[in-house]
Amino acid sequence: MNRRSLLIGGAASVAAVLVSKNATASTAPTMAGGVYYTAQNPGRWAKKAAGHAPVIEAKSDGGSTTLQVVTGHEMKGYEHYIIKHMILDANYQFVAEHFFNPEKDNAPISSFNLGDKKGTFYALSVCNLHDTWMSSITI
Repeated sequence: MNRRSLLIGGAASVAAVLVSKNATASTAPTMAGGVYYTAQNPGRWAKKAAGHAPVIEAKSDGGSTTLQVVTGHEMKGYEHYIIKHMILDANYQFVAEHFFNPEKDNAPISSFNLGDKKGTFYALSVCNLHDTWMSSITI
């Protein structure tokens, strides 16, 4: 085998692996317990699910929907706290986020006005020690 064939074969192998990984990455449910955690798939944080998985409540008022996101997690200053909540749409596209100040915020509670948007939304809760947790709601 000559050097050119070896390089072409190697490049083709790398491309196949990347395509395979991208196909897997785009199917979000297979990432639970790896890239992010859920109450159902807590991965290495099985004992931490109750205090880290966000709870989402939708409230409608005159055609406008507000999501309230609560994470049952204490705020211990910069030692252990929820950094932020994020909202993603059904296609996992960014909608909004709220950052917490661990020196001032007593609890990780946030609200997001979605207007008249409907569908599935995902709330992510990011802990400084125990990674990112996700829950969903359909409106």
